[in-house]
Amino acid sequence: MAENAEPGSLTRIRKFKDWVHDYVSFSPWICSFIDTKHFQRLRYVKQLGVSYFVFPGAAHNRFEHCLGVGHLARLMAMHLKTSQPQLGITDQHVKCVELAGLCHDLGHGPWSHLWDGVFIPTALPGKRWKHEDASEMMFDDLVETYRPEITPEEVIVVKALIAGDRTRCPLGTEKPFLFEIVANARNGLDVDKFDYIARDCHAVGDRGNLLISSARVIDNKICYDIKDANQIYELYYTRFSLHKRVYNHKTTKAIEYMVTDALLAAEPYLKLASLVDKPDKYVFLTDNLLNKIQESTEKELEPARAIIERIHTRDLYRLVDYKVFLHADLDMVRQNVTPARIVEVAKSGSLEGVDEELVVQLTEEYVAVNVSVLHYGKGPRNPLDDVTFYSKQQPDVGRKADRSDISLLMPSVFAEVWLRVYTKDCQFFGLIQAAYRQILKMLQPSEGSATSDEQQPTDEVAPEELDNPEVMVKFEQVHRPSTPLASNTIGTNRRGRTFGRTPSFSDNAFTTVPPNFRDVSPSRKPRSKRAREGEEGGGMPAKKSR
Repeated sequence: MAENAEPGSLTRIRKFKDWVHDYVSFSPWICSFIDTKHFQRLRYVKQLGVSYFVFPGAAHNRFEHCLGVGHLARLMAMHLKTSQPQLGITDQHVKCVELAGLCHDLGHGPWSHLWDGVFIPTALPGKRWKHEDASEMMFDDLVETYRPEITPEEVIVVKALIAGDRTRCPLGTEKPFLFEIVANARNGLDVDKFDYIARDCHAVGDRGNLLISSARVIDNKICYDIKDANQIYELYYTRFSLHKRVYNHKTTKAIEYMVTDALLAAEPYLKLASLVDKPDKYVFLTDNLLNKIQESTEKELEPARAIIERIHTRDLYRLVDYKVFLHADLDMVRQNVTPARIVEVAKSGSLEGVDEELVVQLTEEYVAVNVSVLHYGKGPRNPLDDVTFYSKQQPDVGRKADRSDISLLMPSVFAEVWLRVYTKDCQFFGLIQAAYRQILKMLQPSEGSATSDEQQPTDEVAPEELDNPEVMVKFEQVHRPSTPLASNTIGTNRRGRTFGRTPSFSDNAFTTVPPNFRDVSPSRKPRSKRAREGEEGGGMPAKKSR
C-alpha cells in the first residue's frame, strides 16, 4: 500500500493507495493515530500469519487491513448518516466509529492468530488473554504516549465500539446500531469482515463482496435489502471457505505448530510471553521474531534455530491423517484423540505390523493433533437467522427471511469438526496413523450419524449418468457448497461408494499407509550443515521440537 501525502499534510487530507479499495482518505486527526509506533507496528504483522509460507500472495499485513476497516467504517457511518438523517448521527459519532475501525487490531501479536490462539495458551496455560484485550491496552498506551486530541469520553466510546459492546457507554443505549459497524456481535456482518474477506480473497486469487450501500437502520438494528440475501449468504459461505481452504490449510497448520514450538523452545531464554501485559515492550513484538532467533548465536536458542531451519528447508511436520466429524462430536473428538492417547495406544501392543524400535522411541513430543471447528460465522447455527431484512416496498419494516425467501439449496448444517493428526518426525508416520485409527475404531458416532454406507439412500441420479463426466460436473456444481444439504446423501461415485451426508468413522482411504511406513521430506537431500552432519552420523537429524 503506497502512501500519497502532499506537502503540509498536517492540515490536509492524506490519501493511501489500497489494492482493494483504491484510494482511501483520512483526516489529519485520524492520521495522528496512524503516525504512531503502535499503529506502524502493524506493518510487520502478517494478516494471515504463516499462511504466507503456503500462499505467496498472502503477504499483506494488519496495517493495510486496519486502514481498510477504518475506511469502510467511515463509509458505513456516513451512508447511514446521509440516507437516514433522522438517526441523529453526528460528525463526532462518525469520527469515533472510523477510529474504532482503524484501531480494532492494534493488539494482534506476531503472526496474528497464531500468537493468541496457539502460542500464548501453551506458554501461559490458564491465562485469560486475547488480542482484543491487547488492542485496548495498546490504544490506551497510544493515547497516553502521544496525547492526540481525544477526550476521555471518546476513548471509552472507541474501545466499546472496538469490542462491539454497547453496554460499556451511554451511546450504546442511545444508538446501539453504531456498535454493529466494526464488531457486530449479533450476526457477524460488520466492516471488519467486509474488508478481510475482500482482502484475503484478493490475496489468494478469489473475489469478495461489499454490502455497505444496502445497509439501513430499522428498530436500532442494521438491516439489509432482501434482494441482497444471496450475496450475504455467499459472504458467510466465503468466510467458511477461506477457513477451510486457506486459514486452516494443512501446511499452514504444520508451520504454525513449528513456529509455536520454536517460540516455546526460546521462551525460557527470551521470556516472550511475559510481554503481553507490557505495552512498551509489546509494541516491538512483530513477525521479525523468527529472524531475531535465527541470527542469534546463544547456545540456549539452538533448539529454536533448528526448528526454524526446518521451516526454511521445507522439512515440515507432516499430515498423517484427517477426518471430518459432526459438530455434535466436538467434545468426543477433543477428549479421545490427543497426543497422549495416540502414544498410549501405540505402546499398548495391540497394533500389528509396526516397527517395535519406533514404538519405543515414540513420545508425545512427536505428535500434534489439530481440531478445528469450521462454520459460517455463528457456530452450528444458520447466521442468516440473525440477519434482519427490508424490502423496496417496505423500507422501514424489518423482518427475518425464510429459506423460501432466499434459497432451498442452503445447507441444513452450518458447522463441522475437522480433525488433523501430524507427526513432527517423518519416521513415525505409519505408527502414528495406525494408533490414531485404532482410537477411531473405539469411538461411537453421535445420534443420527450413519453407521454404514450401505444403509444410506442416494439422490436420484441415474447410474449411467454417473459415468458421464459432464453430468458429474453439473451435479457437483448444483450441490455447492460442500457442507451438508437437507437430504442425507448426495449420491454415489462410479465405483459405487456412497457419499454420506453424515460422517462414517471408517478409515480415510485417501491417506492410508502401512503401519511401518516412514515418510520422507520432499527435499530429500539435506541442505543444511546440521542436517548433513546428522545423516553422516548414521541417525536422523534432531527433530524434537523441545
